[in-house]
Amino acid sequence: MTSVSAKRAVGGISIGCLFLAATVVTRGQSTATPPAAPPAATAAMPTADQILDRYVAAEGGSATLKRLLSRVMTGTLSVPSMQLSGTVEIHEKAPNRTLGTITINGASYRQGFDGTAGWTDDPANGLRDQTGDELAEARRESDFYHALDLHKLYSKFTLVGKEKVGERDAYVIEAAVPEGGPPEKLYFDVQSGLVLRDSSQRHGPDGVSEFQQDYEDYRDVDGVKLPFTIRQTNEGTLVIITVAEYHHNVPLDDGEFVKPAAE
Repeated sequence: MTSVSAKRAVGGISIGCLFLAATVVTRGQSTATPPAAPPAATAAMPTADQILDRYVAAEGGSATLKRLLSRVMTGTLSVPSMQLSGTVEIHEKAPNRTLGTITINGASYRQGFDGTAGWTDDPANGLRDQTGDELAEARRESDFYHALDLHKLYSKFTLVGKEKVGERDAYVIEAAVPEGGPPEKLYFDVQSGLVLRDSSQRHGPDGVSEFQQDYEDYRDVDGVKLPFTIRQTNEGTLVIITVAEYHHNVPLDDGEFVKPAAE
């Protein structure tokens, strides 16, 4: 078993739905005589595939990622606008199993995917199965090798330009989802190659909402880069997740990801 701990940490691997459930080039023209030298060539934009390949390398590379078979993340979360705080724990197991639990004011919210079926359990909606678009989202997020499997999870990638994420420049790629609907947007740091932000629509028992995650404070954990701060914004509400520890290759039983029996 390998592990990392930090004084301050935030993370989030495949955890978006869990917290959703809880709450153009211009050209210059010279008129000088004699003609001026031609303008300097603008750096060519990379292709979407080149950006995605660089992302895999930035995370640690295919061989290193494949050496990991499971991950456990523990940490805390806060909702500043509501003065709420709590704990979060995420269990992930290759190839596609996840279980997330958050606890706020003594109330627990759980979301799981057992490789086939997805489910949630929370005080407002009880224990229920995920279906339709919600299940498709959970299935994508539960892919343990998400960075390696992007071309399996999405039907098309389109580079739409560059934008700022905070103070950093990012390439923006639209990722078409197989089930149709608006594409997800992925923002890759121009310098590091890592993901800075993703935004999408999310489905749940209360309908469709706009969801965004910003990833910060990447650190090396067992040869892979993981974010140690995630800011999730769902319909204007900000949730800040701070990770205390990541542990890799922890023995996890398949049974813990299965929907529990109704009480």
